[in-house]
Amino acid sequence: MAVPTLTPASQTPAIVLPETGSLTEAATAANYPYGMYVANTDFISGAVDQVNYTYRKLGGDVLDIEITQKNVFAAYEESVLEYSYIVNIYQAKNAMGSALGTPTGTFDHDGQHKTDSPLVDDPNMALKYPKFEFGYVKQISDRTVTEVGLGGTQPIYSASFDKVNGVQDYDLQQIVQSASSNDTSSSFYGKVGNNRITIRRVWYKTPHAMWRFYGYYGGINTIGNLSTYGMYADDSTFEVIPTWQNKLQAMAYEDAIYTRNSHYSYEIKDNKIRIFPLPGLYSPNKYWIEFTTKLDPWNDTATAKTGVEGVNNLNTVPFANIPYKNINSIGKQWIRRFALSLSKEILGQVRGKFTTIPIPGNTVNLNASDLLSQAKDEQEKLREELKTILAELTYAKVEEEQAGMVKSANEILQSIPYGVYVG
Repeated sequence: MAVPTLTPASQTPAIVLPETGSLTEAATAANYPYGMYVANTDFISGAVDQVNYTYRKLGGDVLDIEITQKNVFAAYEESVLEYSYIVNIYQAKNAMGSALGTPTGTFDHDGQHKTDSPLVDDPNMALKYPKFEFGYVKQISDRTVTEVGLGGTQPIYSASFDKVNGVQDYDLQQIVQSASSNDTSSSFYGKVGNNRITIRRVWYKTPHAMWRFYGYYGGINTIGNLSTYGMYADDSTFEVIPTWQNKLQAMAYEDAIYTRNSHYSYEIKDNKIRIFPLPGLYSPNKYWIEFTTKLDPWNDTATAKTGVEGVNNLNTVPFANIPYKNINSIGKQWIRRFALSLSKEILGQVRGKFTTIPIPGNTVNLNASDLLSQAKDEQEKLREELKTILAELTYAKVEEEQAGMVKSANEILQSIPYGVYVG
């Protein structure tokens, strides 16, 4: 039987990677999954060069490579995005402590800042060198100083109630809740509701004559040395003392007015106050309290913006994709190698469609499994290589290394003999 003559429609594969890429194809956004960098001419040139690099590395001049240049373009774009992803994660570690509470941004499906983002005027936050801040420590200290009465960001409200002769007990919670619901002129109107209040301070105001008699400028006491209280009038004390002593004395006077000079005391249990002694005809007519309400930790207050609506974790750090023009030679070489491994993975997927190809008198075995295994291993090694380098260059590591250099330099200087000065 005679061997038939084969007359194929074409003697070249329908899909084969060309030796060089096309600038026109590389500049077409439709040839990329996202098309994020096609407006950058340097990226286009890099994508074109990647086609030839892939062709040479995979032996295209020896055996056909069954992928298109569009596959290479897609791999190159993905490599840039992967590089941006890893670098941004490590930069977020550097900046997270200082970025907490700062404004975040809004991003589109590509991870780029949208035009309505509050950071639209500065979209490349990932390229900024952040100023060091104490971040979350400040949030903690703000609440701590509120608890000890030294300031903070939590609103502290004041309220008053009238004494009733012969009535010793008053429900402060009920008094404040009633005012919050009914008194539109109060600073805490509508802000208490059913929330429990925390009483911070209780006081009453004495008549002005009493303040003059016992206060800072009265004749009974004098600001001077602590051992000379009551010994001289104000205009006869000339001792020079440090400012901190005056401040401490002023605080002592203030405390004395509310405690030592007062004939009244109180105790609070479950926000119910009991006044001692029993209020009568000559008791103060009005008592004042300062209090705070429980704040929702997820909401900001109208009087003090503390940044609870800003950056709170890695997701809200205002980092967009790193612009291609700001990636240096180190990054671009990593991108080339990673894009090659992605192209190798695509080629392995394509060749994996057929384990063998029959030819007259024999079969051709394809290396799909080898390509996929190599691609996976190369990608993992490249990621680990980049992560290791970045981990060694975090700000904390840089400081640690500089501290070591300073210590070593000091040790070396100690071993250098000093010259003897001869005058």
